[in-house]
Order: sequence, then structure tokens, then C-alpha cells
Amino acid sequence: MFLETWASVLVLVALVIAGVPVVFAFAGSAFFGLCIALAGLWPAMDLIGQTAIGGIKDYNFVVIPCFTVMGMLIAHSGAAGDLFNVVNRRLPGVPGRLAVATVGGNAVFAAVTGVGVAAAAAFSHVAYPVMRANRYSRSFATGCIAGSSVLGLLIPPSVFMIVWAILTEQSVGKLFAAGVLPGLLLASLYAVYCAVFAKLRPESAPESGTAAEPPERGESLGALYVGLLILLTLGGIWFGFFTPTEGSAVGMVGALVVAWAKGMRWSGIREAFMEAGRTVTPIMLLLLTATMFSKLVALNGLPQEVQALLESWGLGPTGTMLFMVTVWFLLGCMIDSISIMLLTVPIFWPIAMALGFDPIVFALIGILVIEAGVLTPPFGMSAFVVKAAVPDSELTMREIFVGVTPYWMMILFLAWLIYVWPALATWLPSRM
Repeated sequence: MFLETWASVLVLVALVIAGVPVVFAFAGSAFFGLCIALAGLWPAMDLIGQTAIGGIKDYNFVVIPCFTVMGMLIAHSGAAGDLFNVVNRRLPGVPGRLAVATVGGNAVFAAVTGVGVAAAAAFSHVAYPVMRANRYSRSFATGCIAGSSVLGLLIPPSVFMIVWAILTEQSVGKLFAAGVLPGLLLASLYAVYCAVFAKLRPESAPESGTAAEPPERGESLGALYVGLLILLTLGGIWFGFFTPTEGSAVGMVGALVVAWAKGMRWSGIREAFMEAGRTVTPIMLLLLTATMFSKLVALNGLPQEVQALLESWGLGPTGTMLFMVTVWFLLGCMIDSISIMLLTVPIFWPIAMALGFDPIVFALIGILVIEAGVLTPPFGMSAFVVKAAVPDSELTMREIFVGVTPYWMMILFLAWLIYVWPALATWLPSRM
């Protein structure tokens, strides 16, 4: 099995390097490897067909489109602007308060989106014009928007966590709970960084000197709607009133009610659903084709081969974890984060479990390091979304990547902190 296993991996890598879309690279390499492993074309096609049908029928997959629609409805309704304005009006005298308000708004917004792309696009339109009007530097403003948008990948309901739970057959609810404390800690680190940076570099984030103002009634209602939706959806999941899948459906219906209350009508609602479809479809196709590749990985015993190779290097648990983190981080510079997860988790997960890593701790570290790839050059999905959404033709990608560098460094710091202090990730799930 050794040669055919690594031949399939080499085919996958070659297709990705050649610029073939990852979804087709997964399918092609899986088909190639299964044809060799099963010694025939038709047995491979039968297994791929069964895998695809089984994946489409998987009840857990419903969570992804439901939470994505929920996030898009909230983003299109203008609730992101309400959150930003409410937080901003409550921070008089705080250095870099517009940046801190962006972080705070994103942290709350993350609890109803689960998709960082939606947050990056929404706050590019909401926060960037206000920060530039107050003479914030382009790099600091866009770095804050892109950097804080990834909070939605850690704070539940995170699509990253849903995908990880499906791949590893873990509890979605427990992973959601595990992301709460690290998510709040990361948001706090971001806010402190923004305030300290603004204090040390006032030319990049001038003080506005505006006194505290009560939020307008419409803004307060918008923020209240979002808060109630979070309480309904995540509270219902954590307190056992419904499963994560049921909670995603409840959240989608609740988001539809909030969007209608905020003044959205059928044309806007239709556009939100269409955008959610454009976001979800590639993810679902990737999940199906990656499931095919996972069948090949399991059939050929690739995790065992990689584990034996790492053991021969004498790395030990810490060295093995560092190796995995390095692979994740380097891949983040080349391909998108969901693809990284689908490619590596089926291989790394059995190795981590064999070495005795806590499944929740390993999941959080993996999600965090892969999350950093959303910000790192040259791929940096969130950075490109901000560039496309920001109404500023003079903005360059270099300015954005310079601005987001401290944010992915803080993400890696949090991953290290969870490794040395696992209770940060495990305490809340243990109470469920």
C-alpha cells in the first residue's frame, strides 16, 4: 500500500500546484488512488458513489447552510452597523476606540455568522469609512477589520468547528462550547492591541475626543435583536433544548424575523440567500470530495505510515504537534483554510489520538492555526475580501497584510496558550 498511497498524495499536490481547483484535485487523486487500491475502475466508482450519496444524506451537513443563511441575513439587514455604532458610542476616551468598536462588533457578530467572509465584507462597508474619516491609517484600519473578522471562525457557531466535528465525528455542541472562552480571550487581546497601538502611534489612530453618546433607538433595537438571536440559538443548544442541527434551523428562522424587523423585504432576503448559496456550495463540494479522499486515506493506512515516520524521527508528542502546526501554517500561505482542514485532519487526527492528545484541545489548536492562514500572505482570504469590499482604490494588499500581521501572531500565541493550559478549551465543555 505504501507506493499507491504516496502516489495519490503526490497526484493531489501536483494538481493543486498546477492550479487545478482543490475540489477537483481531491476528486481526481481519490479516484486515482482507489482505482489502484481496489484493482479496478468499477469498484472505485462504486465506492465513490456510495461515499457521495452517504455524504449528501448526512444530517449533520444541514448545519452549515442554515448557519450561513443566518449570518448572511444578519449581515444584509444592517445589524453589523448597529453593533459597531452601539459599541463605539459606549467607549468615550478609549484610544483607538473605532478599532476597538470594530473588534467588539465583530465578536458579537461572530456569534450569529460562523463565516468570517460575511464579517469582513460587512465591517469593510461599516467601519472603514468611519475610521478613514477620523484619519486612521489604511493599514491599521483594514488590519483591524480583516483580523477581527476571523473571530467568527472560533466563536460559535463556527463553520470551521462544524467541518472539524464532521470530519472527526466529535460533538458539534462541545466544540462550540470549547470555542467560547478562547474566542472571548482572542477578542480581548485584539482590543488591547488596538488600544495600545493607538496610544503609542496616535498618528495612525487619532483620538476623536467625542463624549459618550446614547445609541439611537434603531441601533439599540438592532443590537438587541442580535443579542436575543444569540441567546435563542446558542443558549438553546447549550442548555439542551435542541441539537446543533435543530438550533441552526431555529437560528435561520430567527434571523429571517430579525431581517424583516430591520426593514429587509423579499428582494434583500433573496439576495442574502443567494450569497449564502455562493458561500456554501464550494464548502459542501469540498466536503464531499474530501470524504472520498478520506476513504482512500483510511483504506491505505496513511495515518499509520505517517505516524511510524514521525516516530522514527524521535519527535515525541510535543515535536509531533509542532510538526503539524508548521504544516498547517505553511499550507495556509498557499491554499484556503477549509481545504487545509479537509486535506490534513484525516491524516493528523488518528496520529494525535494515538499520542494521547485531548480531542478538544487538539481541535482548538488545529482550528486556530488554520485560522491564521485566513490572514497570512499570499492567499489570506479575509485580506482579499476586505480589499474587494473597501471603497478605496488607493488601498494596496501590502498595506492590508502589514496591518493583519499582529492579529495572526496573536492567534498563534493563543494556540500555544491552549497547549500549555488545556483547561482554557476543556473547562466549559466539561460542564455540559
